[in-house]
Amino acid sequence: MVAGLLAFMAVTGYAGMQNIKSIIPELLSPEELFADQPGRFTLLLHNTKSLWPSFLIRVAVPGQAETLVPFLKPTETVRAELLLTFSHRGLQPLGQLRISSPFPVNFFIRYWNYSLADTCVVFPRPLPCPGGYAADDQTHVGEALQYQRGLDGELEGIREYSGSEPLRAIHWKLSARDQQLLVKEFGTHTAPPLLIKVGELPGATSEERLSQATWLITQQEQQRAVGMQLAEQVFAPAPGRMHRLELLTALAQYAEH
Repeated sequence: MVAGLLAFMAVTGYAGMQNIKSIIPELLSPEELFADQPGRFTLLLHNTKSLWPSFLIRVAVPGQAETLVPFLKPTETVRAELLLTFSHRGLQPLGQLRISSPFPVNFFIRYWNYSLADTCVVFPRPLPCPGGYAADDQTHVGEALQYQRGLDGELEGIREYSGSEPLRAIHWKLSARDQQLLVKEFGTHTAPPLLIKVGELPGATSEERLSQATWLITQQEQQRAVGMQLAEQVFAPAPGRMHRLELLTALAQYAEH
């Protein structure tokens, strides 16, 4: 009986180790990740074995989050998500992932730790800025409105569908009556460019001012061109997602001298 039990442990142990063998994880950070806020990371789990599947693979970041992949075919890659939180801004290491499984008999849980060499940029925690914001004229900037083509202003007219407009702009009732696609043409509200002077924000510490600048960028970027003065660095106001990421990255990696 003892020999049988030892043989059973040896066989199941070998099967369990083969089950988690050659499982390679890859963790992709989100485009925007803020301190003290959960970020949605994409986990890619690669089974590099050419013949054998893997079962009940659990992937965990110790102390934070975990996910279970029930089945991995040979050479298959499965996508999952992990919610991770970082407490500090800046360039942060991703740390370790633990790969484990109770397969085949749920008596022993076998695992191995995988060290991730990649890092992620964590932006400062957004902090609402009381009293508005610092601008290039050191006053509160009013929203001088002007009308352009857009989707959020007053209805200015009806015109034929060109193929580039979003479906929500189509006037379905008139299109059905006239038997051709017609779209609604709106005006849009735009405001003057904004230059955020981080050093003049009302935060009590430099970290608070960085957080307030982060909040202002996330609040104002979709309404106007936003620029920033951070110590000796000056970023000219500009629209767009890439410019927004450039500003947030500069705040994340800022170091006082």
